[in-house]
Amino acid sequence: MEISSKDESMAPAKFALPVNSEHKATEFRLFSIAAPHMRAFHLSWINFFCCFVSTFAAPPLLPIIRDNLNLTATDIGNAGIASVSGAVFARLAMGTACDLMGPRLASASLSLLTAPAVFLAAAASSPTSFILVRFFAGFSLATFVSTQFWMSSMFSAPIVGTANGLAGGWGNLGGGATQLLMPLLYSLICHLGGANFTAWRIAFFIPATLQVVSAFAILAFGQDLPDGNYKRLEENGSKPKDELSKVFYHGVTNYRGWILALTYGYCFGVELTVDNIIAEYFYDRFDLKLHTAGLIAASFGLANIVSRPAGGVISDKMGKRFGMRGRLWSLWVVQTLGGVLCILLGKVGSLGASIGVMVAFSLFVQAACGLTFGVVPFVSRRSLGVISGMTGGGGNVGAILTQLIFFKGSRYSKETGISLMGVMILSCTLPLWLIYFPQWGGMFCGPSNKANATEEDYYLSEWNAKEKEKGFHIASSKFADNSKSERGRKVTSAPTPPSNGTPTDV
Repeated sequence: MEISSKDESMAPAKFALPVNSEHKATEFRLFSIAAPHMRAFHLSWINFFCCFVSTFAAPPLLPIIRDNLNLTATDIGNAGIASVSGAVFARLAMGTACDLMGPRLASASLSLLTAPAVFLAAAASSPTSFILVRFFAGFSLATFVSTQFWMSSMFSAPIVGTANGLAGGWGNLGGGATQLLMPLLYSLICHLGGANFTAWRIAFFIPATLQVVSAFAILAFGQDLPDGNYKRLEENGSKPKDELSKVFYHGVTNYRGWILALTYGYCFGVELTVDNIIAEYFYDRFDLKLHTAGLIAASFGLANIVSRPAGGVISDKMGKRFGMRGRLWSLWVVQTLGGVLCILLGKVGSLGASIGVMVAFSLFVQAACGLTFGVVPFVSRRSLGVISGMTGGGGNVGAILTQLIFFKGSRYSKETGISLMGVMILSCTLPLWLIYFPQWGGMFCGPSNKANATEEDYYLSEWNAKEKEKGFHIASSKFADNSKSERGRKVTSAPTPPSNGTPTDV
């Protein structure tokens, strides 16, 4: 339900969930579909889930497709890279679009624009056309950014990690679901009389249709912010219309966003890489049936039902107890352990051990994804979408580089490539040590003792004096006040100067 009045004192009565001064929900009720908070949650993860299924519909059927289209190992590697490369810039563009036009229109538009590529997979007749189809379908992965932006706009600081983790994790379930869905659809169509090389083509119509339906559901039932959609809020003056150049500038000049983009490249980027190679890896290395290899591969993606949400929950709990420093430490520890398990996965030689290590690896690497987006919402208030897009795009860049270096052609065996990928995880997680927030500190340093090192100073620095005179900074000021929870109970944070009689102790 939308707020029609600017009187904040009346706002709580307008929502089914308790809210803070920004009208963000302070509770997360998983089994509720209350508008606008929980409805946005369910619409966003379902849409991202459908896009994930569409993007990775091909890998489970690669043994059939490669025979039909005469794909070489290089062609398959190029197709895997193509599937994640398009989303690099799409994710950055999606973040900017969310900042300027809202997550509702941004996510629905991209889903509708990329669905035709999934339908056209049925018409692929050569390696080139197959690669192009996977390239354009992969753009839809940028809906991840709108999902995380939407959750960060709907849920308050103490629970934003949980909301982001669940939405992202359940969306990523598409990577596991497609490993089950596509072989089943293929088998069903063959059972009904379809030829082998026709059945895989017909199967692509199912994920494409689901993607379209989810996009229209967002347009029909979604809402950008707790108070309404961007366009109406800008028309009635409740929300200032921001400038692209300034939103983009404050995002790309924040070094914390670039570090998170790098580290996300070696948790989510690794997840994308594994989604592309794991079914074929088990099929070829252990001489399994297609359906059996798909079932094993599915367990990797399906772990998202608990792993990524668990990362978000851990981030929130560590943030509540130890502040932002707790969020950063837990991210580094979990992702580092994921790197160790990845190295081990490439070393074990038996089927049972490989499955066990793969499942453990999936839990840690996916939890690291959830932990990452427990930090992202606090990097910038004004440029939240750009930071989300940079981080999400970093995940795709990591996937591209990893597949180019380790899984394209025959330079490395897949088991060697997997172990080397683990080494990359360990190396690229170290820069987390460099992230520092003046008001909260970093992994090894406490908060600054300077008088201007407060939450308000940090977030309001994104607005100039002229913009503040017009009141454009008010939302950032509210966010700064609500983000004081990131000081934690176990750390000493910078004092807040008294303002209008507000006490300084927290």
